[in-house]
Amino acid sequence: MHTVQALSRLVEHNQIYAYLMIFAVTIVEGEVISISAGILVALGALNFWVSLLAIFCGAFLKTFSGYSIGKFLNKKFYHTKFLQYVEKKVLSIMPRFEEKPFWSIFISKFIMMNHVVIIFSGYKKINFRKYLKAEFTSTLIWAPSLLLLGYFFSYAAFRISKRLSEFTLIIVLFIVGFFLVDKLISFLYDAFQNIFYGEE
Repeated sequence: MHTVQALSRLVEHNQIYAYLMIFAVTIVEGEVISISAGILVALGALNFWVSLLAIFCGAFLKTFSGYSIGKFLNKKFYHTKFLQYVEKKVLSIMPRFEEKPFWSIFISKFIMMNHVVIIFSGYKKINFRKYLKAEFTSTLIWAPSLLLLGYFFSYAAFRISKRLSEFTLIIVLFIVGFFLVDKLISFLYDAFQNIFYGEE
């Protein structure tokens, strides 16, 4: 029978690769990999602090590279219709982006718009120090929060079932629920912006 303990031992024997994967995947997609790392921490397969460090490193590399990509797009493709469309879309969701970039960048970390906003910050040449401050501050809250969320998911799922198939299904349902809640928050934030700033 495949058990959760077997998965835990497998990851534990390949910790270096697991930490490298956490670092690499965080650059592209941070939410699922951070929650997954928290799950493995709860199972005893990974160390909390090393996992958190890997997430921080990946997130900060994304912070610097995304801004650079945005600056490159501004320099080479500023007048393209696609980027003008993206700019209009971002500003419709975050109409105070240029006026209050710190809060727009900070909030984007929690409503699954961070990739777009990071690149958009470079594209609009937002003050780099202000950009870094917003990104670093939000990441200091975002990374441990998702790790702890994964830890909670794992703890709850493990109490329900120790069989790998059932444990995995419960975790998937938890993660889907998390994304649905996050999507709802994004929708409410968008509606709030449209109500208060849509007429301007």
